[in-house]
Amino acid sequence: MSDPERKPVGIPAPEALALLRDMVRIRRFEERCADLYGQQKIRGFLHLYIGEEAVAVGALHALGPGDNIVATYREHGHALARGVPAGAIMAEMYGKQEGCSRGRGGSMHLFDAKTRLFGGNAIVGGGLPLAVGLALAEQMQGGSRVTAVFFGEGAVAEGAFHESMNLAALWKLPVVFCCENNFYAMGTAIERSESQTDLCAKAASYNMKTLRADGMDVIATQAAMRDAVAQVRSGAGPVFVEFQTYRYRAHSMFDPDLYRDKAEVERWKTRGPIHNLSNRMKAEGSLTEEAFLAIDAEAIKEVDAAVAFAEAGTWEPVEHLAHDLYTVNGVETAR
Repeated sequence: MSDPERKPVGIPAPEALALLRDMVRIRRFEERCADLYGQQKIRGFLHLYIGEEAVAVGALHALGPGDNIVATYREHGHALARGVPAGAIMAEMYGKQEGCSRGRGGSMHLFDAKTRLFGGNAIVGGGLPLAVGLALAEQMQGGSRVTAVFFGEGAVAEGAFHESMNLAALWKLPVVFCCENNFYAMGTAIERSESQTDLCAKAASYNMKTLRADGMDVIATQAAMRDAVAQVRSGAGPVFVEFQTYRYRAHSMFDPDLYRDKAEVERWKTRGPIHNLSNRMKAEGSLTEEAFLAIDAEAIKEVDAAVAFAEAGTWEPVEHLAHDLYTVNGVETAR
């Protein structure tokens, strides 16, 4: 990969600022989540997106407000970039009923119908068939929405990936398959688990267009996603995009992260998406250090407010336990 810091920004300053702002928001939100997990305010599984912010931000900024999004269990950044309120996300992390999934989903199952975020998914590759279903429904109804589904490279080894790719290509469905390749899946290097490590070659075998982008460069991710969305929206069929990125934290908070060399992590940090974009903007005169610090302070303030909202939230009453179930003891429920 080339060093993104050496490239010109290449887009208008207001657009670059919007990308930078969202990446900083995600970073500060994720860092606070890690702290809250240590305090046992957030429980269960927690998968952080630190280091990968450029993928969600660049990709989602290339989508329209009416497009569909299906994500994985590492989806806090996607939800924030999509416009789900930080308070509703944090309340969901706490398990409070003011959360975007009413406290029933937690970290891995953020959902927001208003922004057409059709859920994170705890099952590796589980979102792929859902995305194909959404795209098929859109095609049958004659609509123009695109469905973007995000998944890690580990999902490429799942049967659901191959079935979904095949059907999407066969029926020319309006799907962008967004593979966030961080090279380690849960904890195994890709070359130790995949006989073919060229993921675009695998996708191309289904007779669809493929693109590869530097997932540490938000400008590059946005450009690749725009190309993919334009092709899909034109009716030409699905597109597979591989975003080569890197997570700085372990797979989850339970992961001791013993499978990576620490020096490798530090090398990737030198290509971090936030400082690379901010440094490029500073070099071109479209950002000052004072302006960057103001963006950072604004993000911290937003996260502080989100935490306060979650802390003030309420637990769902035990009497509501059976709400939203189709049946209870064989009897159809009203809700």
